[in-house]
Amino acid sequence: MSIGFVGLGNMGGRIARRLTDAGHPVLGYDPAPGSAERAGASPARDLAEIAAGAELIFLSLPDSRAVEAVVLGEGGLLDQAGAGLTIVDLSTAAPDSTRRIAALLDAKGGHYLDAGVSGGAAAAEKGTLTLMTGGDPEALERIRPQLETFAKKIFHLGGPGAGHSAKLLNNFLNAVSLAATSEVMVAGRKAGLDPHTLLDVLNSSSGANWATANRFPHIVDGDYLEGGLTSTLMTKDIVLYVDHLRDLGVPTLNAAGPLASFGLAANLGYADQISNRVVDAIGDIAGGVRVHEGERTQ
Repeated sequence: MSIGFVGLGNMGGRIARRLTDAGHPVLGYDPAPGSAERAGASPARDLAEIAAGAELIFLSLPDSRAVEAVVLGEGGLLDQAGAGLTIVDLSTAAPDSTRRIAALLDAKGGHYLDAGVSGGAAAAEKGTLTLMTGGDPEALERIRPQLETFAKKIFHLGGPGAGHSAKLLNNFLNAVSLAATSEVMVAGRKAGLDPHTLLDVLNSSSGANWATANRFPHIVDGDYLEGGLTSTLMTKDIVLYVDHLRDLGVPTLNAAGPLASFGLAANLGYADQISNRVVDAIGDIAGGVRVHEGERTQ
């Protein structure tokens, strides 16, 4: 199966590398010079070359605006799409946009699978990502061997948009737990508590969450797990979540906290750094506190 890949950045490049390392030839497109080569892919001149030469195309893009430009824009993938083309959207995108694109590709005899990704850069490198997919289940099964080169768990949630819906829900909980745990760890440091012992307490108690179990054991030793979702992208995902819940008619009562936290991080200079740096942004406001090694910035 000929494979194209659009968007070879932080996550896309790692996923494409898993495909190429598994022996799948990949034709890659990204405006950043050298991105395709770093992922082991052959560079494409433009989107038209990707669409004309691939049966399966992966997208890994920042948001629905970028996805729509790539798929629906002039010279985009839909212009060249023929019957049998499968596009897998690994982006974090708005489900209503996903459904619209899926209908347009379906009309041309193709399949559009939305596949929200969870696990971060480390899981992408190891091939242990979790995929939350929506779309035609038979199309999903046909490309399962390719997906299994980079994903350990693959869930089918329903029709088009279902995967992206699940991704937004998951990312919101991730944002809440990371922002809240950052606040608690800064407070613990200022209260004179040893951060390692505090984490042991939290992970043995009702406050345990993904951030306490998987992020802060590294952060308290000064390892911020660089390479993952930035504060800017985390804020974008929370806004997408709020928009999605508005469309569903569900009240959004808990978004203000993480929006404020990651907005703070962006405004204090951490916008393009990993979202785990939100703990430093909160620490800055709390007097220059760092949760690792007793370090202070002032």
